[in-house]
Amino acid sequence: MKSIKILGSGCAKCNKLYEQASQAAEQLGIEYEMEKVTDMNQFVMYGVMITPALVVDGQVKVSGSVPPLEKLKQLIAG
Repeated sequence: MKSIKILGSGCAKCNKLYEQASQAAEQLGIEYEMEKVTDMNQFVMYGVMITPALVVDGQVKVSGSVPPLEKLKQLIAG
């Protein structure tokens, strides 16, 4: 099962990344667990300075932007 975390304060971009990542995982047909992380201490633990950020299985895949759906599918699957 994939662990997907969206790191962000809850801003519009953060919410969009959460929605897009959920959609990408659904389209991939994988089992996944999705979590919103709003604790800034956790951001620091991942080395994230700019939100939103996508973390898949403990690895930061992207931060500071919301990639297109197809790119998100690659990041989540990879």
